[in-house]
Amino acid sequence: MKTDRLFYENVYLKEFNGKVLSCVEQEGTFRVILDQTAFYPEGGGQPAEGGQLDDIEVFDVQEIDGEIVHFLKAPLEPGTTVHGVIDWERRFQLMQQHSGEHIVSGLIHKKFGYDNVGFHMGSDFMTIDLNGMITPEELVEIEKEANAYIYSNAKVHVFYPNEEEKKALPYRSKKELTGQVRLVEFPGADLCACCGLHVTYTGEIGLIKLISVKKFREGVRIEMLCGKDAFDYLNVHFQQNSQIAVALSVKPEETFEAVKRQGKEAFDRKNEVNALKQASYQCTAKICSGKGNVMIFEENLDAQDIRKCADTILDSCGGICALFSGDDQNGYKYALGERNGNVRELVKEMNEALQGRGGGKPFFAQGSLKGSKKEVISFFAEKEFTLI
Repeated sequence: MKTDRLFYENVYLKEFNGKVLSCVEQEGTFRVILDQTAFYPEGGGQPAEGGQLDDIEVFDVQEIDGEIVHFLKAPLEPGTTVHGVIDWERRFQLMQQHSGEHIVSGLIHKKFGYDNVGFHMGSDFMTIDLNGMITPEELVEIEKEANAYIYSNAKVHVFYPNEEEKKALPYRSKKELTGQVRLVEFPGADLCACCGLHVTYTGEIGLIKLISVKKFREGVRIEMLCGKDAFDYLNVHFQQNSQIAVALSVKPEETFEAVKRQGKEAFDRKNEVNALKQASYQCTAKICSGKGNVMIFEENLDAQDIRKCADTILDSCGGICALFSGDDQNGYKYALGERNGNVRELVKEMNEALQGRGGGKPFFAQGSLKGSKKEVISFFAEKEFTLI
């Protein structure tokens, strides 16, 4: 390989100088190879890093055919020495995430024997896919163990075992590896083949937060955050909960019970309102009793209430019920039906005459129309409907 990988020599290296070995333009992007670099390329589940080379943005770094290729929007002159600056905040964030993932995966493997079969650092959460089941209660215990481990501030050991050592070591790996293997050891928690970058002491992770565990394929998927990302996540939720507590006039630790209580009160109020509505429908039905074909205008009913009210009236009127709610400016919603009858032709005629649309079953239809109240009354008066 042409490029020395400075990030393996010192993960805390933020700036470096490198000689430009080549710069090739391809589809408007310049692909630069240096004699040495501190930029980590995408790989091992860890995203590519960003930063600058001589004030030119490095927006992607990939390993292609064994070479580390830096992607830029402007060229660099081959043979010249350039100054590189990595995005350290992003580097450290990824180190915290990746190291935290190793600890959690290792502790789960040690406790349950499950394998990590998938790992992804997303924009919102980091995910771990496991080939076994874990309950929410077990997730809480794993989180406690993981945080207790990082507080021990154990030193992380990165090494390359020889063939004899490699055969004897019980390291985790998603596939069988040949040749030189890079092992990352979190003593007492995990030993795993990995090409990614990690903190030197576990205390640098700061915090591990396991967000959720969900059924995924033959096992589960865990969403998690570490370090600053975990702190920011918890801080946002704390602030939101504090605001909810103020709105509910309770302490922050009492918001859940307060919301449950309000939910029950809202449910009870909804039942009370529905009972009052049904009583109102019954009153209207009583007025319509025995009057045959009737048309009624009610205020402020939605489509569901219109249907329920019309259905109640049909039990008493003895004919067709045409119920409307709305106004001339916004139009009217309607429900039109007849017990054991067929109102399709009437609905079709009404829609054509009053700019309506809608339909339904032969005996009951719903929809809307743009005709005015005066036009609606006139249409049904011609058909000898009684206006209630």
